[in-house]
Amino acid sequence: MKRKATAVWNGTIMEGSGTISTQSKTLDNTPYSFKSRFAENPGTNPEELIAAAHAGCFTMKLSIVLQELGFPPETLETTGTITLDNGSITASHLELKAKVTGISRENFDEAVKDAETNCPISKVLNTTITVTAAL
Repeated sequence: MKRKATAVWNGTIMEGSGTISTQSKTLDNTPYSFKSRFAENPGTNPEELIAAAHAGCFTMKLSIVLQELGFPPETLETTGTITLDNGSITASHLELKAKVTGISRENFDEAVKDAETNCPISKVLNTTITVTAAL
C-alpha cells in the first residue's frame, strides 16, 4: 500500500505560503505558511499533521491489541502533541483516555506499551530519511 500527499510552496519562507493536499482529498489545497507553523494563523503545519498521524495510528494499533487480548475497547481518545525545538522534533507525547470494560491495569498498561512501540508512526519517527529530488 502506498499513500500520497503533495505540498506546493510559493515565495520566501517568511512571506510565502503553500498548500497541502492528500490523495484522499481530506486535505485539499489546505493552506500552510510560516505564520500557521510558528504563530496562530489559520492553516495547518507539518508538526500538527505528525501529531494527528501519531495519535490516529497509535489509537488504531491499541484497538487491535486490545481486541486480540479479548477486551474490545468501547472508546479510545488520544491527543498527540509534537514538540519542535530549534528546528528539530524533540518529542511526541500521546495522551490517552480509554474506556475498556473488564481489563486489568497490568494488561491495559502492556497493551498501551505494545501500541506505543509498534504503531507504524512510532517506528517512523526515528528512522532514516531519504529524498529523491528533481529540478
